[in-house]
Amino acid sequence: MGKRVIFHVDANSAFLAWTAAYRMKVLGESRDLRQIPSVVAGDKASRHSIILAKSAPAKKYGIQTGEPLFQALEKCPDLVIVPPDYELYVTASRHFVEMLRQFSPKVEQYSIDEAWVDMTGTQRMFGSPLLAAEKMRQRIWEELGFTVNIGISENKLLAKMAGDFEKPNKIHTLFLDEMERKMWPLPVRDLFLVGAATERKLRLLGIYTIGDLAKTDLKLLRKRLGKYGETIWHFANGRNADAVTPEPEENKGYGNSTTTAQDVETVEQAQQVLLSLCETVAARMRKDGKCGRCISVHLRTNDFRHCSHQMVLSGATNITVELFRGACRVFEEAWDRQTPLRQLGVQVTRLTEEPYQQYDLFSGMSPVQYERKLRLDEAVDALRDKFGEDIIRRAKFTRDPEHHMAGGLDKARRTGVTKPVPKEFEDN
Repeated sequence: MGKRVIFHVDANSAFLAWTAAYRMKVLGESRDLRQIPSVVAGDKASRHSIILAKSAPAKKYGIQTGEPLFQALEKCPDLVIVPPDYELYVTASRHFVEMLRQFSPKVEQYSIDEAWVDMTGTQRMFGSPLLAAEKMRQRIWEELGFTVNIGISENKLLAKMAGDFEKPNKIHTLFLDEMERKMWPLPVRDLFLVGAATERKLRLLGIYTIGDLAKTDLKLLRKRLGKYGETIWHFANGRNADAVTPEPEENKGYGNSTTTAQDVETVEQAQQVLLSLCETVAARMRKDGKCGRCISVHLRTNDFRHCSHQMVLSGATNITVELFRGACRVFEEAWDRQTPLRQLGVQVTRLTEEPYQQYDLFSGMSPVQYERKLRLDEAVDALRDKFGEDIIRRAKFTRDPEHHMAGGLDKARRTGVTKPVPKEFEDN
């Protein structure tokens, strides 16, 4: 059996590219946002709005994804700003993944705009890995209207590293015998999962490049960085045996996440965000008649490090306050209370179609009280369905009404309001 062949496919500046395609093909605009200094960002009047995506011309001004919009405008006063359109992004992402599945059934989506594809054994259909990647890149451009970077290797880690070498619209390889030449000279910050804080710790150990890290004594890394140190040491040496895991067709969980307008630095701020996420997740679960027993909280720090934690609840539920209570407990265990956060997410799994609870003398809630909470949530759902989600909100959000139902889907998509999308993105 030959070696594995794994592709990592990443849409270039996806939000901006998908917006540009929509505006040109549907709205009939002549200018291409990708060819001028432009960004996807929130309300220009808000100093807390951040850059979600940028064009190549905007990058030349030093504009960075994640920086405040007002700073970007100081660098380029004539910057064209377009609002995010998550309805379009979700549709485009779905068709992006469907295109990848035409090359291989083994596709694992990593985020809305990137995925791994196991191309092992497809040589007779598509040719060599480089030829197959070129066919894939060309089809995505011709049929969906945007460019991608494709990284090729024997495993997921190196494929992702290869895809980040040079952008946009490039194909790169990074096989094990190419690591010393292509990957080891890179700054250690370029290694997957190494953020700014870890980079500072590694520099104190005299580790500046990925090659330095690969050659460092593993015992030293374990002593200074614990299990995480061992993980990045294996990564620096190109070791990653994870298989490409296609997403199951049946929904195994409900989740939502949001990137905050400003860093979250207190428990109170975090709980506000978690409650808004639980509102949207629980409402979707109730609409589908699902309850869940396992709740996870995902965090991304302001230096782009990711961590997550989960717990199993005493029973399966879709009541907002019960999920929120569980999310707060998980968050307390996951966060160090020191590192600022830029993104929070909540996910509920272990689904069932029937709620069940284990009541005891110390639970603080009787079956009658539980039923009342469920009926209250259902009444709120009915009001929001009829009059819009802003018709009613919790008192906790009286000073922040715009964010009482946060997450990756915009208000139009959550409330069922739709708009035309390009033919390339239409459902069959």
